[in-house]
Amino acid sequence: MSRIKFNRSKYDSCVYFKFITPNTFVFLLLYVDDILLTSNDKSELTKVKAKLKKEFEMKDVGVSSKILGIEIKRNGNKKYLFLSQESYLKKVLDRFGMSGAKPVTLPISQQFKLSNDQAPSSEGDKEFM
Repeated sequence: MSRIKFNRSKYDSCVYFKFITPNTFVFLLLYVDDILLTSNDKSELTKVKAKLKKEFEMKDVGVSSKILGIEIKRNGNKKYLFLSQESYLKKVLDRFGMSGAKPVTLPISQQFKLSNDQAPSSEGDKEFM
């Protein structure tokens, strides 16, 4: 990836990025033999794909709708991208015999109360959080 001028994220070793200009970017997510490319410039995607194909055998399957169990939904007109693991969660619930369990709005007990007083107040507390 470094040969084609991508930087590795310091937060996730599977994420690489490249800023062509301050407003033009390409992100590459790599997990074993799966690659997901995204950019705000289609011509840059084409260039990156061509460079990757020179390096190793690669098959372009087009626009992704799922990767690593995460469903990808997008609407270019409304400019939104939606990621969901709903089908994965349903499989997990089925596997453990909980598909009929009653859903709740919060994953914590209703008796558990949160307040603004518990929020971090200092910059150190915010960074730790």
